[in-house]
Amino acid sequence: MPTLSWIGKEAVEKHHLEIPYRLLEYDDSLSVGDKENGNLIIQGDNLHALKALLPYYAGKIKCIYIDPPYNTGNEKWAYNDNVNAPEIKKWLNEVVGREGEDLTRHDKWLCMMYPRLQILKKLLHKKGSIFISIDENEQANLKLLMDEIFGAKNFIEQLIWNKRVPKNDKYIGNIHEYILLYAKDIDLINKFIQSKEGIPEINDLLTELRRKKIPIPEAENEIKKLYKKNNYDRGITLYNSLDENYRLWGKINVSWPNGQTFGPRYDVIHPKTGKPCKVPDRGWRWTKETFDKLLNYENVVELHDGSFKCGLIWFAKDENTQPSSIKYLDDVSYFLLRSIISTKSQGAISLKNFSDRSFDYPKPVDLIKLLFSSTDFKNGIFLDSFAGSGTTAHAVKELNKEDGGNRKFILVELEEDIAKNVTAERIKRVINGYEVEKPNGTKEKVEGLGGGFRYCKLGEPLFDKFGNVRKGVKFRELAFHIFFSETGVPLKENAKLTSPFIGKYNGVAYYLLFNGILGDLSVNGGNVLTSKILSELKSHNGQKIIFGESCRLSLARLKKENIIFKQIPYEIKIS
Repeated sequence: MPTLSWIGKEAVEKHHLEIPYRLLEYDDSLSVGDKENGNLIIQGDNLHALKALLPYYAGKIKCIYIDPPYNTGNEKWAYNDNVNAPEIKKWLNEVVGREGEDLTRHDKWLCMMYPRLQILKKLLHKKGSIFISIDENEQANLKLLMDEIFGAKNFIEQLIWNKRVPKNDKYIGNIHEYILLYAKDIDLINKFIQSKEGIPEINDLLTELRRKKIPIPEAENEIKKLYKKNNYDRGITLYNSLDENYRLWGKINVSWPNGQTFGPRYDVIHPKTGKPCKVPDRGWRWTKETFDKLLNYENVVELHDGSFKCGLIWFAKDENTQPSSIKYLDDVSYFLLRSIISTKSQGAISLKNFSDRSFDYPKPVDLIKLLFSSTDFKNGIFLDSFAGSGTTAHAVKELNKEDGGNRKFILVELEEDIAKNVTAERIKRVINGYEVEKPNGTKEKVEGLGGGFRYCKLGEPLFDKFGNVRKGVKFRELAFHIFFSETGVPLKENAKLTSPFIGKYNGVAYYLLFNGILGDLSVNGGNVLTSKILSELKSHNGQKIIFGESCRLSLARLKKENIIFKQIPYEIKIS
């Protein structure tokens, strides 16, 4: 497999392991609504934020969308990676300049992206997927980078986003960007689907026609007018007939589809004339047994145009026209996500309703909703570590309202001003409601979507520069870290942790003696493993690993009790 090399690659391949685990500090003054519902906005360098999330969310993120810097040469991006390799230290934290001024900007971008993508992969659920927006400046490099980190076999598609609005380019009107789509494990992934264009509008019209009891012939004409007005494709316009319940259906060809071979030939009897219908030149698509299952001669309905429904087979007025199968639109209102997506780039226009600050090139909500709704998940956590204006959270909230889902979001934004005054402010208005100024100058109130989020900042590392547990660290924080570092999987987010028992994994029970946390036990010296403390611990018939400051049990006793004792802080894995 082709691999990508660049200046500084060796220094960043393991860099994500060197990033310290930081604490997340909640700022309730910037949090909104229900703070306990699982939504987070984190302000800080996303490399450190992603590492801080690992003990809590490794393998739990259902879908990731990121819109990283495109590295056009006009952008101002800087991420404090603090890589110590001389070739990186020389320039990594500098602001990226134009191509002619700084020929190493592609190396810088790759060094910035590599460790972040490594942690994102660890956070992703085994059935999860990641979408990454990019343009031509780094598309080729990103594709090779993703092949290396996620595996070329897990590449699903390079989507084209047709923005419909050209950039002010010198040689050609560029109207598209790319969205790379990868799976964590393509063998576990389901198909990506999207709703056919126009389904909500069609359903609204059908509801109105049904409510008014418009005669079926007139109702079908109204449907066709809607199709023509919106120029829907054949995947919609094929379905232009209504049954007595105003349910849309279409006629599907049942001829043998392969032009090089032939299908079965047999007679299909017309329900009125009793004569065999015309057989397709190359035979039928189905066997006679399959065809007969769809036929129902005991339930023949004559339609207003003189044709007939006979079960799920349509017949013309007589046998001279080949019959068709009947498909209902609501049974096929979805199809595979298309590799070309056309939505207008109107993110900046819509953002005016949510923030008084400007923000360059925000993605439109409809684009992110389409990507997220194409996945197999209506629940779970959706992550964006280059959050910017907060489009990802907005899309999650709107999708939940539309389909009854329970998706949660985690956003990470580097710049404090943007995080507070654009990202968080936007989602606050989405939750609580906001006003939209109409063309005539009046304002219209838009109802909020409810819910809430917790606003966080990056705190101090869990361990100090000497490897000691930092003063002020709480039992719960250290317990989550220890369990994850020992097992590679996170504890459940709602884990009670009211006693030294942390949890079990693969038959091993883990305990932490720290800060005197012993639940309801009234035992002094709770950080030291003694016979008294051992007798009070939750029992486990198997291997036990106990972390504490010291141990007063003999090696023979530890062996007898099937205990491995690990001393704090020296035997805690910190990377």
